[in-house]
Amino acid sequence: MPMLGGIRPPVASVVVLLLMVAALTVMGLEGIHTAGVPQAVLNGEQRIAADTALSLRTAIDAEAGALRRKAEAYPATSASTPTTALKALTSATQGPFGRALLDARTGRLLATGGKTVPLAGVDIAKTASGHGKIPPRLVTSAGTRQLLYFAEVTLPAQQDEPDQDPDGPDRQWLLVVCEPLPALKAYGDGRTVEVLDASGTSLATAVRGTASPAAARSALPAQAARAAHSSGRGTDASGSLLGAPTGNRRTVAGWAQVASATGPGETDGLGLVVLSSHAAPTTTTAADYSDFALRAAGALALVALLLGLALHFSFQRPLLRVYLSAGRLARGATGAASDARAELSRPVPVHGFGELARIGRALESLRGQLLGESGPQEFPAGRKPGYRALAAAGVVVVACWSVPMIFMLNRADTATAVPATVLADQQARTEIATNRVRQSLDRSYTDLREAAASLPGRSRDAQAEILRASLADHKQYRSLYLLDRSGGITLRVGDTPLRTLVHVPDGGGITTVNASGPIPAIAAYAQVRAGQGQAPAAGVVLFGEIDVKALNSLLPRPKLGSVWVTDRDDRVLAASVGYRAFQSLPESGLTRLARATKGAPGTTGTATSAVHSTSSGPSVDAAAPLAQNGPTAGLGWHVVTAEPAAALQIPAVQAEQRTMLAGILGLAVSAAGLGWLHVVVVRPLRAVAVLAERLAGGDRRTVLHPVNHDEIGSVTRNLELVRQVLAEQDRAARAGRPAGPARPLRENTLQR
Repeated sequence: MPMLGGIRPPVASVVVLLLMVAALTVMGLEGIHTAGVPQAVLNGEQRIAADTALSLRTAIDAEAGALRRKAEAYPATSASTPTTALKALTSATQGPFGRALLDARTGRLLATGGKTVPLAGVDIAKTASGHGKIPPRLVTSAGTRQLLYFAEVTLPAQQDEPDQDPDGPDRQWLLVVCEPLPALKAYGDGRTVEVLDASGTSLATAVRGTASPAAARSALPAQAARAAHSSGRGTDASGSLLGAPTGNRRTVAGWAQVASATGPGETDGLGLVVLSSHAAPTTTTAADYSDFALRAAGALALVALLLGLALHFSFQRPLLRVYLSAGRLARGATGAASDARAELSRPVPVHGFGELARIGRALESLRGQLLGESGPQEFPAGRKPGYRALAAAGVVVVACWSVPMIFMLNRADTATAVPATVLADQQARTEIATNRVRQSLDRSYTDLREAAASLPGRSRDAQAEILRASLADHKQYRSLYLLDRSGGITLRVGDTPLRTLVHVPDGGGITTVNASGPIPAIAAYAQVRAGQGQAPAAGVVLFGEIDVKALNSLLPRPKLGSVWVTDRDDRVLAASVGYRAFQSLPESGLTRLARATKGAPGTTGTATSAVHSTSSGPSVDAAAPLAQNGPTAGLGWHVVTAEPAAALQIPAVQAEQRTMLAGILGLAVSAAGLGWLHVVVVRPLRAVAVLAERLAGGDRRTVLHPVNHDEIGSVTRNLELVRQVLAEQDRAARAGRPAGPARPLRENTLQR
C-alpha cells in the first residue's frame, strides 16, 4: 500500500520555505534606493496636488450648487421682470463679476449686470435644452480664463405676450454668472501651485515663500497636461514628475485632475489640472542595502541547508531504516518456515537516537522472542532527549537568524529616518485638510444665513416650507430649528436636536452645543430679523445642527493617516477613524502637538509637525489651527493628523520594515514546518516507541492500530503482525502444543 505523507514533506517544506524567505529578503531589500529624491517625496507632492484639486473641485461645485438653489428658490411670478429678477438673484454676489439673464428658448439677452459676460461661442438654446444640471464652462474674458455658471429660472407664462401660449409650458430664463477661478492657496514654504487648462496653459498661480526657478519647472506644465490627457477626462487621476536639478536640489511636482472621483461631476468637462511643485534636496550618499540583503539571505540559506541535512541524516534515514527493519521482522514472523528463518536470522540494527533507537532495541528483542532465543525484556523508564528536542533545536537555530532581523538590524532612527521634506508635506496636507473643514463650516453658516434672511414677514407654514427646502438642499444638516429668547424651540424640521442652548447667543457663527455625550452637537446659527430691512428679532435665532457624519466624511484622504478634529480643550469632535466623542487624542505627543499650534491671545496660531516614536515605529504627525477668520474664528479647534512612517515609502523605514518582515517570516515558516514535523511524525513516533517497548516487555493484549499511511503507520502495522504471532506462540506454549501457522494471522490482519 503506498504511503501518504510521512517525514519527507515536512523536511522538504522547511528547507524550501526558508530558501524562499532568503530570496524574498534579497528582492525586498535590493529594491530600496536612497540616492536622489526619495519616492516618499514624489508621493507627497502628488497627494498635495490631489488634495488641492479636491478643494478646487469642491469650491466650484459649491458655487454652481448655490447659484442653482437661488434660482430654484426665487419666487417668480408672471409679473417678474428680468432686471428685478437678476438683481434679486445676484444681490449677494461680491466683486465686479459679470451677470446676465437670457431667454432660454431664443438666447435673447434680457438683463445684464457687472462686467460683460463672454457668451460668444455659447449656444444658449442648445445649452438650456438639455436635461439635468448645466455644468460650468471655461471661457476667455478680457484675455483671462474664467468660469461661466448656469442656472435655470422658471416663470409662469404671461398672458400679454402674443407669441406665448397661455396654456403652454412655463417660461424658462437662463441665469449666467461669470466668475474667475476660485482663489488658490499654496501650503508649505517654497511651493508653487498652478491651475492648468487642457493645453497646459497656466490659468492661476499661487506661491508661498521662495519658489523653484522658472527654468527648473518650465517643462512641467506641458508634461502634466499630457499625463492628464493620457489618463482620460472625467477621472481624478494624479501623478508625480521630476523637474530639472539646480545645484543640490531638484524640482518635484505633482499633478491631479480637477474631476469627480464618484461619477459625473460639475468639473469633469473643464479639463482643469492642478500642478504643485517645489525644490526638494537630493540625497547624494546612498545607503546600500544590497550587501546586507545578500549576507542575510546567504546566512539563512546556509541555515536551511544545514537544517535539512541534519533532519535527513539524523531523522529521515534512520526512520526509513527502522521502517525496513519492522517490515523484515513482520515478514519473518508471518512467512513460510524456510523464509522466516532467513528473515529473522539477521539482527535488527539500532539507528538514530531517541525514539528510533528505542524502537530499534524493541524490534531486536522481538526478533529474539520470535526465534525463541529470549523472553520478554523490560526497558528503562528514563527517557533521553528525542526528536522533539531536535525539532525545537531547529526552531532555535532559525531564531538565532530571525531575532536580530526583527529587533536589531537596520533599525530606523526616529530622529533622522523621516526626511524633512516628508514632514513638511504632512504639515502642508494637514493645512489643506483644515482649510477643507473650515470651508465646509463656512458654507454651512452662509447657507443658514441665507435661509434666515428669507424667513422674516412669512407665515409659520411658509417658514416651515423654506426650512424643509433648505434641509433637503443641504445634506450636512440633521435639523433646522428656531429658538426664542427663552431657549424654547418654536419651529423645527428634520431630526430632533441632540441638545439645544439654554441661552440664545447674539450674532452668528458656528458653536458646539454640548461638551459631553455620545455624539458631539455642532450647530451653525444666525439671527432672524423681525422683518425685511429691520433689526434682528430679540432672541429669535435659526439653528442648523450639523451632522457629525458629514464632518467625518471630509477627513479621510489617501496616505494622510488618521485625522482628528479637536475642540479648544483637545477633545475629539470628529475623526476619520473610530473614536468616542470628547475623548482625548490617542497619543500624548499628538496632544502636545495640537497645543503647540496655539499662538498668543488674539492670534490664529500656526501649523506644526513632528515625528513621534510609537509602538509600531515612527509616526509622521502634524496639527493646524482651524480658526483664521470667519464664523469659525472663535472656536479654537484644531485638525491633527498622524501617518505611520512605514506607509510613506521612506527608505530607512522601508528597510527596517522589510528586515523585520524577513525575520518574522523566517521564524514563522520554521516554526510551522517543524511544528508540522512534530505533529505528523515526532508525536506518533513517540507513541509507537512506547507501544513497541510494551510489546517487547510482554504486553500481548494491546492491539496496535495504525493511524496514517506513512512510515510510522507501516511500522505500527508490522508490530501488530508480530504481536499476533507472539500471542499465538504464548497460547500454544500454555496449551503444551506447537504454535500454528502464522500466515492466516497476517491475512486476517490485512483484511481488517
